[in-house]
Amino acid sequence: MGKRYTILPALLIMSLLSFVGCTLITPSQPQVAPEAAKWQTWVLAASDELRPAAPPDEAATQAEIAELKALAEQRDASALAIVTYWDAGSPAYRWVQLADERQRNLPAGPLHGRTMSLITVAMYDALIAAWDAKYTYNRPRPSALDATLTTLVMPPNSPAYPSEHAVVAGAASTVMAYLWPEEAEQYRAMAEEAAQSRLLAGVQYPSDVEVGLALGRAVGEKLVERAKNDGADAPWDGQHPEGPGYFTWRGDGPAAPTAGTWQTWLLSSNDQLRPPPPPAYDSPERAAEIDAIKAYTRTFASNASAFFWQSHPGIKAYWFDNAHRLLFENKLDQNPPYAALVYATVSVGMHDAFVACFDGKYAYWTIRPSQLDPEVVTPFPHPNHPSYPAAHGCNSGAGSTVLAGFFPADSEALIAAGQEATESRFWAGIHYESDNAAGWNIGEAAGQMAVDHAKAMMQP
Repeated sequence: MGKRYTILPALLIMSLLSFVGCTLITPSQPQVAPEAAKWQTWVLAASDELRPAAPPDEAATQAEIAELKALAEQRDASALAIVTYWDAGSPAYRWVQLADERQRNLPAGPLHGRTMSLITVAMYDALIAAWDAKYTYNRPRPSALDATLTTLVMPPNSPAYPSEHAVVAGAASTVMAYLWPEEAEQYRAMAEEAAQSRLLAGVQYPSDVEVGLALGRAVGEKLVERAKNDGADAPWDGQHPEGPGYFTWRGDGPAAPTAGTWQTWLLSSNDQLRPPPPPAYDSPERAAEIDAIKAYTRTFASNASAFFWQSHPGIKAYWFDNAHRLLFENKLDQNPPYAALVYATVSVGMHDAFVACFDGKYAYWTIRPSQLDPEVVTPFPHPNHPSYPAAHGCNSGAGSTVLAGFFPADSEALIAAGQEATESRFWAGIHYESDNAAGWNIGEAAGQMAVDHAKAMMQP
């Protein structure tokens, strides 16, 4: 992984440099989400479980402001690029991007759902813990105490201590270092850079950053402990049904055969959403479904859709890309706890949908259409796991339902996109219609469960 940003265009550099000679004071407006200090958390017992000690006293604060002024005099194009990169969107925005991009060439499916849920839940809990401390101590931003301090960005209208960017960086980098240990040092360095960007911008004190990183890392370790015990590393026992009508895999084994047993976030049991059995392989209903696949006339548009939803931008990135977009469009990226709640709810909904989906897949071991009838030709190979229910339906049903719950004005387009993703698997001959219907029902149910839980988490 290389640098996350490129050299900024000359005009942008000049524009940013123009801020250095002036002081930005937050205009009079409501504080950012003080109520989030009491929101419910996922792995922390309460928002104050890890509350740090009080921030430094007045004398130490003045010394820190002097440090920030010294840093301001050293700002150059590299510093401006760092600030610009990490200041984009909410504090969680870049880390969601980085986590998703890291999985570009990895298989789609339950592991992606697990990874994103661990990272986004860590960031959410860390921010709620930070918000508890912010509104307990109410430390003013540096430029509010010294109007001669120049800032590169508008100071957020929330207390300074601890740093929201640092706490998110500490949490995300800790989980990512566990998931990809060969890149652990790189993620830690990126966390330090993200935290340092707030000092370069002049909007937080060194102690805000130091305590924020420590708090985020402590929350991240709680997610690592959960990950070590969620069942994802359990070996498959090799048990499977034999005979006609059952799925057979390529290579050494089927994909994610234990995913249906992994620990869930919200489901009361892993089989809570298990659909009824699919049509028997030799039934008239199944024969009709095969005939429908073979009778379908593919078009350029249907093939384009099938390939898109088969790709990383479709099956993995699409719902997070839309979360970014909708947060930006609604100015909710300026509310870090709420943005983190959106990301975590999308991830949790999709994770639980995947677990429920794979519980069904390995309960029934349904044969794929092209295995049952060699006349079914697909434009790309089918996934190496059973057919029923359809994972695209589970994933996209959950992702679209969650975002529609948060952004009802966009619900029609979001649900339509989720249904297209689901139906594209029939167009490609990858799934029977009954697979798609069962998958969509699972995803919709898991997504709505996640939305309902998120709404409850925001209640006092």
